[in-house]
Amino acid sequence: MTTAAKPFSMLDRIKTLQSQMPATMAKIAAVLLDDPRAPLNLSITDLAERAGTSAASVTRFCRMLGYSGYAPLRVAIAEDVGRGSAQDAWIADIGRSFGPHDPPDEIRRSLLNTHVMSLQTTAGLLDMAAAIRVADRIAKSRQVDVYGVGGSGLTALETEARLYRIGINVHTWAEVHNGLTSAAILDDKCVAIGISNTGRTEETIQMLAVAKAAGAHTVAITGNPESPLARDADEMLIAAAPEGYLKPADLSARHCQLFIVDLLYLLVAQSNFDRTTRLLAASGAAVAPRRRALRSAPSFRPAARSAAQMSKEPS
Repeated sequence: MTTAAKPFSMLDRIKTLQSQMPATMAKIAAVLLDDPRAPLNLSITDLAERAGTSAASVTRFCRMLGYSGYAPLRVAIAEDVGRGSAQDAWIADIGRSFGPHDPPDEIRRSLLNTHVMSLQTTAGLLDMAAAIRVADRIAKSRQVDVYGVGGSGLTALETEARLYRIGINVHTWAEVHNGLTSAAILDDKCVAIGISNTGRTEETIQMLAVAKAAGAHTVAITGNPESPLARDADEMLIAAAPEGYLKPADLSARHCQLFIVDLLYLLVAQSNFDRTTRLLAASGAAVAPRRRALRSAPSFRPAARSAAQMSKEPS
């Protein structure tokens, strides 16, 4: 039986983002992960002193995690601590990688929990106001460019496939020269989306930068809110996959990216529902003749017997 997944927590957020934090924030994260109760007993100045940083850095740390300041973070810490041993059991389970001798059922359970936690953490970190702004821009845009290479390039292609079906003029670019050419001719009626889990993929950073210089509204979908891609974009949407779990081959990061893409797709579709339903109906009708009709279930009724066969049967 698969274990039910736990809701995302503040400590989950810290673990997810710690390796991507600047040095000052990483020090604060280390203090909290080592002693989760510390904020319950320390002022913001005391916590900063223990971490060897400043109160301003603690405030920035809180905002990076999605809290408006130190007080809301303390509330979240209190809620996490209250979960007690259940929280510890979850971290022990999710925080490990697979071993060569793990039973298949254990691998299945742990894998499922990892992916569920990734999606829940992404949902919890997601700035919905930013997502709504991005969807509104996409819905009203003249053109949308999507940039991504490698695994993120597959997410970019899925973004194009989704938005194209509901009438958005969208193009995906994985090859940097073509991407730069397209980015350079965008304008302020266009949206450019860069997708990179690390936020440090040079080609994606370059294409998004050129699009921004041309006047496009830029969006970063990334797991690293402190990355160059995120810092230079007008909007940032965090796809928060756990660090160190079968990296780099696991699909957690891509699933988180696709969650954000799916949300944007639905928000754009919702903004012009009549047009969306009309276009989806038209595209469905166009491909319907290419689908094989469902066949009736085979009949297992016995074949009719002749009179001669029946006469040979014992009475």
